[in-house]
Amino acid sequence: MNRIYMDHAATTPVRPEVLEAMLPYFNTEFGNPSSVYSWGRSARKALDSARDLVAELLGASASEIVFTAGGSEGANMAVKGVAWADQGRGKHIITSAIEHHAVLDTVLWLEKQGFEVTVLPVDEFGSVSPAQVREALRPDTILVSIMHANNEVGTIQPISEIGAIVREHGAKFHTDAVQTAGVLELDVQALNVDLLSISAHKFYGPKGVGALYVRKGVRLHPLVHGGAQEKGRRAGTENTAGIVGMAKALELAQAERVDENARLTKMRDRLIQGLQKIPHTRVNGSLEQRLPNNVNVCFEFIEGESMLLNLDLRGIAASSGSACTSGSLDPSHVLLAMGLSHEIAHGSLRLTLGRDNTEADVDVVLQEVPGIVERLRAMSPLYQG
Repeated sequence: MNRIYMDHAATTPVRPEVLEAMLPYFNTEFGNPSSVYSWGRSARKALDSARDLVAELLGASASEIVFTAGGSEGANMAVKGVAWADQGRGKHIITSAIEHHAVLDTVLWLEKQGFEVTVLPVDEFGSVSPAQVREALRPDTILVSIMHANNEVGTIQPISEIGAIVREHGAKFHTDAVQTAGVLELDVQALNVDLLSISAHKFYGPKGVGALYVRKGVRLHPLVHGGAQEKGRRAGTENTAGIVGMAKALELAQAERVDENARLTKMRDRLIQGLQKIPHTRVNGSLEQRLPNNVNVCFEFIEGESMLLNLDLRGIAASSGSACTSGSLDPSHVLLAMGLSHEIAHGSLRLTLGRDNTEADVDVVLQEVPGIVERLRAMSPLYQG
């Protein structure tokens, strides 16, 4: 049985070129970048080169890049770091109802520490309105955090427009770009952001490494103390191998982005059109402003978990939402925020395409899913046929 992986929004395999670039820093070039002898200087040179490359690809300067352990740490560092550093000017934070829990849980934790939080609603497509951001801004607003594209339904947000509004107000603006790095053009100047977080394992790099762009002049209270690494913004010996791999992965993804997006979009649209032929099926997210690899649908009268288990038995890996909440029995907070009922949201399926997927994979999925839905509905007391 052929295995088909369609959960690239959760994680991606490390590319061979990326692994090759990383290998020396596990053994022969194993030095601590903070050490002054030759092993350390060699590691420092690799670290500096990777920082230069990531900065160039994001339209930033090297001094504005902080290496992290991934997207969740980057989001926490941005949100808590700015909140703690700027709380003397105000304690109001704005975010949206569809953010990844790395942002949502963080702002709600800050709310318990005395900060005020405004959670903006979204429309039926999962879009945040720039006008609502403007209306929510207050004199004491210090931070706005809106994701670049949603990890579940793939809706791309008008970040540049929102960023211009926030900048005019004088607050700081963070965007979670974990799903868009290597997929969309990430130019921090054009996006009007002050902070931007990415994670390597979403674009065929290693797990456990990421980066946070911090615009020059933005004050950031560190989360981790104990060393002077990353210009005092994040203590701890840098993950040299992982950082080298992330830079290589981002470089490759950006170089191939246009052609790969065209290929993925074609398969995405075939999947959406094919799945829509199943009765009582809803496509979630914007069809126009959508990530090129994202398919998210809800099948009424079935449970998403049952769908996933049946797909897995046929060698197809998919998800019903964010990998970070896969152990939860609750329906997706994103779909609920978009206005779906609990019953319909429970029947969600997310398919996210990647480099190794082919048109033949799409054929298999479109062949298998209708039968699975039919069998699961036959067991549902709610389905009338």
